[in-house]
Amino acid sequence: MPDARTDACTATPEDTLASLRARLAAEPGGVLETVAEEAGVSLHTVTACLPAAFRAFAPGDQAEAVMGDIAAWGPVTVLVHSPDLILECKGPLPRGQFGRGYFNLAGGSPIGGHIRLDRCTAVGFVRRPFMGNSESCAVVFFNGDGAAMFKIFVGRDDRRQLLPDQVDRFAALQARLCGPGVG
Repeated sequence: MPDARTDACTATPEDTLASLRARLAAEPGGVLETVAEEAGVSLHTVTACLPAAFRAFAPGDQAEAVMGDIAAWGPVTVLVHSPDLILECKGPLPRGQFGRGYFNLAGGSPIGGHIRLDRCTAVGFVRRPFMGNSESCAVVFFNGDGAAMFKIFVGRDDRRQLLPDQVDRFAALQARLCGPGVG
């Protein structure tokens, strides 16, 4: 399977990529799935076209390690975005384990389920403004089609501010897997 970190843009015409880069440099805070749909490209391609300061990618084979690290962060928001639904669930991410072809999340959290983590081809670390001046930090698990399997967002306090300790953990995990540079 191609390396999604480097091949995200190879099948997309350069003029489309240039247009996406310019659009996202001018306005990086929109809904990336909407941008992808409008441009007729994958979410991974759109994410790769964000300014470099807003994104970094680790290989998909690091997905299990990423999940294990995030399980120690405390309450996060897990988001699944499809054309018909944006589903959010808040709570601590359970430690998962593989069984019967799935990475299984269970135990003491509203977050649970069964993930085909072996289908993850890239893990994106995205730290950018969102919907105005609000900053967001998301870990995005991409499949081979360049779609988001799911996203995990850094938690927020009662004033809707990012939790500083989780921002630090996000940055440390990104630096460890991708090198410094996001945010």
